[in-house]
Amino acid sequence: MRVGRAATPALPRHGTAHPGGESGVVNDVGTGIQCVDRALTILEVLARDGEAGVTEIADELGVNKSTVWRMLTTLRQHRIVDRSGDRGRYCLGVGLLRLASATTAGLELLQEAQPVCRQLAADTGETVHLAVLSESSAFYLDRMAGSAAPQPHNWVGLHVPLHSTGDGRVLLAGLEDGKLAEVLGILRRAPLTIVEEAELHEELERIRVLGHAVAVDEFEGDLTAVAAPVRNAQGDVIASMSVSGPTVRLPEERVEQIVPLLLTAAAEVSHRLGRGRL
Repeated sequence: MRVGRAATPALPRHGTAHPGGESGVVNDVGTGIQCVDRALTILEVLARDGEAGVTEIADELGVNKSTVWRMLTTLRQHRIVDRSGDRGRYCLGVGLLRLASATTAGLELLQEAQPVCRQLAADTGETVHLAVLSESSAFYLDRMAGSAAPQPHNWVGLHVPLHSTGDGRVLLAGLEDGKLAEVLGILRRAPLTIVEEAELHEELERIRVLGHAVAVDEFEGDLTAVAAPVRNAQGDVIASMSVSGPTVRLPEERVEQIVPLLLTAAAEVSHRLGRGRL
């Protein structure tokens, strides 16, 4: 799935020649550098496009598909990339996110949240996402797929406008007024998305009172999500956990059933991070 990306030029093809045509480079060193170069290019393609198949990546690199398949297999073993559904396509994996967010707090959040998210996905049958604040967007750290989502939408690695999703508005609701003011001028992403300042403030206040947010057919059509905050030991909102699925499968009564499961799961992660049980 490709979400909110502007068109970007194709990445340069990576051949076998070395700068300056130096002949003294040892072959195995050159081959190793080339492999690293190609692996990084694969990651750049996936970061740019969200997901890609073996043929697309091979065309981008100018190499045969068997070479790309072997590299993807190795990257998958380290969870640097992952399969995207059952369509033979690939996306960035959680292992890369762990490297990118290699701080004690970031690693602790992932480690403590993953088993809880996995159980929540099993209990609801839907897709569970974990998102954190990244400047003026929600950055999706992890995803767990439930049994009712054989080809779940995968937002891992994506930056999504804060006002456009339930996760984003949960993160907004936890911001201080100064930071909140910085993101109120962003543009509408889709019909029904809240962008007027007064309306947004009302929605954020509802989220603070109820403890969760609901988004129906906003950032994406036919997608309903319910999100709740994850807090640290000091009570600050540091992440959002959400359950999402097709709107036809998540009518209002089903959302009402999911809310207590989600709130319990978010509170459990908060507790694991040092917060008293909510």
